[in-house]
Amino acid sequence: MRKIPTNSAKPIPKSELPLDLTGAHITEGASSQDRLYQALCHAITGGVAKPGAALPPSRILAKQTGFQRNAVTNAYERLIADGFAVARVGSGTFVAARIPTRVGSKPTKAITIDAPQRGTLALGCTHIDEQALRRFRVFAGRRLRAFGSEHLHYGDPRGSYELRTAIANHLLSARGLRCDPDQIMLTSGTQHGLRIVLSAILKPGEQIWCEDPGYPAARKSIEHCGARPVSVPVDDFGLIVARGRTAAPNARAAYVTPSHQFPLGVQMAMPRRLELLDWAKDAGAWVFEDDYDSEFRYDGAPLLSLAGIDHLQRVIYMGTFAKTLFPGLRIGYCALPERLIGPVTMARAAMDRFPGTLMEGAVADMLNSGAFAANLRKMRNIYREARDALATTLTDASDGQLTVPVPSQGLHLVAKFAPATSLEIASQAKAAAGVEGWLLADTYLRARPAPGFVLGFAGHPIRELVTSAERLAKASTASLRAHRKTAAKTRGTRTGG
Repeated sequence: MRKIPTNSAKPIPKSELPLDLTGAHITEGASSQDRLYQALCHAITGGVAKPGAALPPSRILAKQTGFQRNAVTNAYERLIADGFAVARVGSGTFVAARIPTRVGSKPTKAITIDAPQRGTLALGCTHIDEQALRRFRVFAGRRLRAFGSEHLHYGDPRGSYELRTAIANHLLSARGLRCDPDQIMLTSGTQHGLRIVLSAILKPGEQIWCEDPGYPAARKSIEHCGARPVSVPVDDFGLIVARGRTAAPNARAAYVTPSHQFPLGVQMAMPRRLELLDWAKDAGAWVFEDDYDSEFRYDGAPLLSLAGIDHLQRVIYMGTFAKTLFPGLRIGYCALPERLIGPVTMARAAMDRFPGTLMEGAVADMLNSGAFAANLRKMRNIYREARDALATTLTDASDGQLTVPVPSQGLHLVAKFAPATSLEIASQAKAAAGVEGWLLADTYLRARPAPGFVLGFAGHPIRELVTSAERLAKASTASLRAHRKTAAKTRGTRTGG
């Protein structure tokens, strides 16, 4: 029978296909099958094997590469399964007409993420007493050896009742806050707690008062939740409630750090606290109390918490073990008004089910055994010494150009230039000194920024603190001199003109 010609020419299989079996696209230590598959993918995505082109028969490719034929067959089957090739009965294997984009087939730009500061003067660093660390290891080891069924299923979205009870007892003795363990919810930190509660009580676009200057991370969390931060100025007595009433009288919440305002370090005076609570009651609003570094009080007794005054009616209290033990725990907590327990628990369950359970028991043991309180006492003494060394060095080495109020609480201090000083002075000095810490101006949003630095003294050896403080102070005076000299030349030029 005579064959009838067709319009489409049958692809001619290639006898050989150039393959790179050793390049960077090949996983080190890969099997023959994996190497061949990766080399074929590289050839297809790189254009060596064009869409629709025939791939060599398995027998020929096995001979070319020296691999066994079943390795070639398996590699082809993977290409077909992943959409890079198609099989035609009686014809062979062909590159797909349209191939999927392969991860790594094109050069990608390096992704850079700013790592958290860890050098001297950085904020967020801590110590832990060696004895407390030994106790924690014992408690953690004991809990792991007694591994129970509670770790084998999903738990209470609020966390273990044992740790919630220990936290409730701690808050009563340390902060004068009486609450039931059912009102406590464990989180991975204050920002996590803030996001959970915001998602439960605020609608997108609703306003929330924020201190200005204030904590940038909290502002970002609020914005990411869809709420609208409203800047409210801070003075020596804390957040100015009257300014908040004027700026956003119908705000649904306020976020404050009343015990140790970030970054200025002031305590909210009792009249302001009562005024804030009156506003919340009148407006039907909520107050987020971030009890920032309240445990590290160096002079006198701490003021009663807002939640303690309010008896957890309109105040959501937030705390963490990041500084009192160590950040790697990732355990914080919220104390909730009773009416919020249901909606916040539902929000938590929808967000990430429940907190991790492995370390909860060890933290509860630290609180219940007294090891937590003992560690705090020792750390207060260490941090007090570090605070004094940093403040004295900055003041002396800057020849009084930096004003350094010694904070009575917390783990950082603020060093300020004269108010009329250009903000560039602080930026230039910090860069020249090569130190960590923050520029004070970066914590302002709408209020007029102040020139200076926010510097951490916890978690750093005192000798390094002193050395870094001397460099920063000298760089500050040098920057001031250079700026004044430039300004004098400019004035002289203008006068001469």
